[in-house]
Amino acid sequence: MFIGEYRHNLDAKGRIIVPAKFREQLTNNIILTRGLDGCITVYTLEQWQEIYKELKKLPTTKRESRMYIHMLTAKAAEVEIDRQGRILIPAPLIEAAKIEKESVIVGAFDHIEIWSNEAWDKYYAEASDSFEDIAESLTDFIS
Repeated sequence: MFIGEYRHNLDAKGRIIVPAKFREQLTNNIILTRGLDGCITVYTLEQWQEIYKELKKLPTTKRESRMYIHMLTAKAAEVEIDRQGRILIPAPLIEAAKIEKESVIVGAFDHIEIWSNEAWDKYYAEASDSFEDIAESLTDFIS
């Protein structure tokens, strides 16, 4: 389970430190892909295999399915965690997430997200303002 929020800077080569608490739960190779809400999503190889199985179920005759598959897989990359606990984020993902230097690494229960500092702060403020309303609207799904 991935929880917590960690602020780290992207270095000049596009590398970022994966928090030690997260590294304990990861293997050396992980998958980075475009996430929802403007972040980069990080999956284990096992999680990615499950996502792959689910994507194969989507009807490729539907344009929305093809678009979703393309958005999720086109810029996806398998990366290695180096000895210093860093990963190299591919430039297209850095650009898509609009990360310039300061970033936030967020534990999101079963996966990790990497956000630009500005995007995360804006998203979190918006979600905080609606937290009780969101919780109430989801009562049918969680007990």
